[in-house]
Amino acid sequence: MKHIKLIVEKHSDGYVAYPLGIKGVVVGQGDSYEEALADVKSAIRCHIEIFGQDVLEEESPVLEAFVAEAEVSV
Repeated sequence: MKHIKLIVEKHSDGYVAYPLGIKGVVVGQGDSYEEALADVKSAIRCHIEIFGQDVLEEESPVLEAFVAEAEVSV
């Protein structure tokens, strides 16, 4: 069992979730938070089955994740 930090985004048409600390692209989606979480967990398991344990970083460099907003002139 390994703990993996996830980012879950709420959009107008549902939720998108993706893990931190995994090599490659892994994304889950769903109409609810729970569906997106279940989908990304399934995608992570599939990614590991296909590419092996090497896709997992020994220790994720991400200690915490934050959401911030910045004003940028364009």
